[in-house]
Amino acid sequence: MKKLLFTFLAVMFLQTGLLFSCTNILVSKGASTDGSTMITYAADSHVLYGELYYRPAAEYPDNTMVDVYEWDTGKFLGKIKQARKTFSVVGNINEYQVAIGETTFGGREELIDTTALIDYGSLIYITLQRAKTAREAIKIMTDLVRQYGYYSSGESFSISDPNEVWILEMISKGQGKKDAKGKIIPGTYSKGAVWVAIRIPDGYISGHANQARITTFPFQAVNNWTNPKQEVFNSPDVITFARSRGYFKGSDKEFSFSDTYAPVNFGGARFCEARVWAVFNRCNKDMGKYLDYAKGENLKNRMPLYIKPDKKLSVHDVMELMRDYYQNTPLDMSQDIGAGPWGCIVRWRPMTWSVDGVNYVHERAISTQQTGFSFVAQSRSWLPDPVGGIIWFGVDDTYSTVYAPMYCGITKVPSKMAEGYGSMMEFKDDAAFWVFNQVSNFAYTRYNVMIGDIQKVQRELEEGFIAKVAETDKAAAELYKSDKTKALAYLTDFSCNTGNAMVDTWKNLYHQLFVKYVDGNVKTVVPGQKNPKVEQPGYGEEWLRRIAKETGDRYKAHGDSH
Repeated sequence: MKKLLFTFLAVMFLQTGLLFSCTNILVSKGASTDGSTMITYAADSHVLYGELYYRPAAEYPDNTMVDVYEWDTGKFLGKIKQARKTFSVVGNINEYQVAIGETTFGGREELIDTTALIDYGSLIYITLQRAKTAREAIKIMTDLVRQYGYYSSGESFSISDPNEVWILEMISKGQGKKDAKGKIIPGTYSKGAVWVAIRIPDGYISGHANQARITTFPFQAVNNWTNPKQEVFNSPDVITFARSRGYFKGSDKEFSFSDTYAPVNFGGARFCEARVWAVFNRCNKDMGKYLDYAKGENLKNRMPLYIKPDKKLSVHDVMELMRDYYQNTPLDMSQDIGAGPWGCIVRWRPMTWSVDGVNYVHERAISTQQTGFSFVAQSRSWLPDPVGGIIWFGVDDTYSTVYAPMYCGITKVPSKMAEGYGSMMEFKDDAAFWVFNQVSNFAYTRYNVMIGDIQKVQRELEEGFIAKVAETDKAAAELYKSDKTKALAYLTDFSCNTGNAMVDTWKNLYHQLFVKYVDGNVKTVVPGQKNPKVEQPGYGEEWLRRIAKETGDRYKAHGDSH
């Protein structure tokens, strides 16, 4: 039985990418209220420190080489040729408003190539330094892995620019076939990856969350990168390679990327696709028909790759989608005993567990405690690039974070969010990551009592930021016409001041929460009196009923207990 349980846990862990489980939402121009494109990313890992990266533009001599380190671990992978000129990058958006996010779907383990030089994280940030459009980013990414190999397991990428939004799914070709003794058969190794990229149609939204989502698609015999009407690109061997490895035997039109390279199983549906379903369900009234799929009960009832939302989405709508914990659905994480007496929306790991030989799972929602950082990247075609691109950046749990606007044209980032200011094992009391974790982790102790106070400040800040951005856009765009350098300085001052002030506000919020809610109390100031008013709301009737039912007469009072 222990061996069976171990197998169950290992399969759920490996096939659903739980080590680095992330969530992306993709919004096309026609699906947004203002005509912007948007992609989101929740970078979820228990060892990822939330910080805002910045790489300035640069020029390099010919034949310069650049070191490549695996983003997740810092492991040195090798050297590749540097571009002659690179672009500035703020977080996951560059100066041309190109943004990239990702989620890991894993897929067939034998296709991982540990001899390759580029992992998924390096692929993102190297590409952002080189691409001016989403299509160009796809070409650069696929050219890089063809030349240097792809080190990571299967990956879904979200790629956007001011006009288009794409999903790219990719998996390495591995190190070749192995013989009966486990040795690589000579001549079977083919460097690179197989992949498919599909443009999300205008007016539609999509999403991915650690499960490959592209199924059948119109195979392209030739990738014409200059043809604006081509809306699907693929590696030329995406089907033939599958046949050579024995993964697929049908006709080309029957070929499904996901079903071939990363077949969905219970974990892929319940832990991963359920998060996409949650987003779709909040945007389209007809998505209830896919609930059985999201629950892992009917894997044949797969959701479409993209849907048309019932109404167009604002940037704040998209922020709110990133705060989903299946609320108001049968999977609502605040409504079962795992939420404890205070309706907590997170579940402590491990995600899979067993009682009396029966295997169980916790829900895995978009909002989760181990988020390092998350963002909503917004690209706007009607503004100059340095003004039009904004990465709304937050750290820690999406439900209690605040998304602060960072313009893509800035020349530095807020000091309290900056890379290297604190780390996962180095506490700094004014670093954004630690300040937001103090608030969220204190709130987890009595969630439904405290979360209202947190959301009030969160809403005030974000609504204020959105209003201020509208003013800043106009001023910066006008200044950009006459003096580009001053415009960039103006945007930099705004973004840095906004980000650092937000951290200060959140630090003060933690102090206020701690004073108000310490020791299980709810304290409020009474004017003219020394002592505050103290309330003790207690456990709530439903939880008290559970205690009474499970303990029988143990706590039953006798005589006059009051």
